[in-house]
Amino acid sequence: MRRVVVTGMGGVTALGNDWQSIRGQFAAGRTSVRRMEAWERFPGVNTRLGAPVEGFSVEDRYPRKALRTMGKVAKFGLFAAERALGDAGLIGEKIVTSGRLGVAFGSSFGSPDAVLGFFELRNAGASKNLNATSYIRMMSHTALVNIGLFFGITGRLIPTSSACTSARQAIGFAYEAIRLNRADVMVAGGAEELDITDAAVFDTLFATSTRNDRPETSPRPFDRDRDGLVIGEGAAALVLEEREHACARGAHILAELVGFATNSDGNHVTQPRAETMQLALQLALDDAELPPEAIGFVNGHGTATEWGDIAESVATAAVLGPRVPIHSLKGHFGHSLGACGAIEAWLGIEMMREGLFWPTANLEQIDERCAALDYVTGTARALQIDFLMSNNFAFGGINTSLIFRRI
Repeated sequence: MRRVVVTGMGGVTALGNDWQSIRGQFAAGRTSVRRMEAWERFPGVNTRLGAPVEGFSVEDRYPRKALRTMGKVAKFGLFAAERALGDAGLIGEKIVTSGRLGVAFGSSFGSPDAVLGFFELRNAGASKNLNATSYIRMMSHTALVNIGLFFGITGRLIPTSSACTSARQAIGFAYEAIRLNRADVMVAGGAEELDITDAAVFDTLFATSTRNDRPETSPRPFDRDRDGLVIGEGAAALVLEEREHACARGAHILAELVGFATNSDGNHVTQPRAETMQLALQLALDDAELPPEAIGFVNGHGTATEWGDIAESVATAAVLGPRVPIHSLKGHFGHSLGACGAIEAWLGIEMMREGLFWPTANLEQIDERCAALDYVTGTARALQIDFLMSNNFAFGGINTSLIFRRI
């Protein structure tokens, strides 16, 4: 099998669009969760908390013709992909349009605003908001398609829309495409835009935080006093490249992707199953040909939902044992759904390269029902590790795990 390395990374998040900015926010103890005043007009939704990206605009960055088919989720995705390709030194290179570079990109949904024209048509029989680009902006693979069109990519496009594992599966499937010689380079990641409909989905399940007057204290992954998740937004992309191809062009290698696994619970749409989560983690170790003790840190999913946190911790402890350090970044960014797997992989690699892992925000009293693990709390932890495991789990019982090696 061919080896796969990471040669570029980039993204847009609610705490900044580059590692130094985000790291500065971590160091200052800030999170991105805000009270969403615009949601006051939705009395049927209990939560008022979100983690928005503020001040983001690409109207002067990209041509108007290109932007016509993009809602916010596609703009996020294109921005992240451009940043990652630029970081890899591939903007304008022949490989981009050669057919040997592809894209794997995911999101839970497209842009919700684009649905309104179809809704008006269905209800009123006509719609003044419906146009030729409405469906392109609405479809779940809108970010993927717009990235491919913008850069003139003629290689394979792999859409992934699996809720919270969308970006993680995109990275994993891109890795497999390179290993199997279907591509030499893949841009892989995910994007999501924050909308009241996202919050309402989880609100109907009583899974959202309602600490509406104390946004800085929520969400609280793995914490005894958690009361639910907070929805966020953003995007991130990794450039994955066949190792010899990267070396031949003198690329700066940031990490090596050595293991990937995904499976499903086959049990329940919304209730996770620790046994199959555990199997996914073990399968990733098997793919990487590593023993459990090789994993130096776990970038966990940790959404601050009761059964999700418990099941994930039980699965992690069963495979890796109680010694392994673990954190969740969702205390800082909220749950960015289809984007979280890419954002967390990007920032996890940055932390591994720096040797400093930031704690789970708001984790103060570990829930005694969570398994015994080395939860990183309070302050950043200095660690020199060789292998990072990064995990995500989604509705439908979809489980994913990636393993990165420090270079």
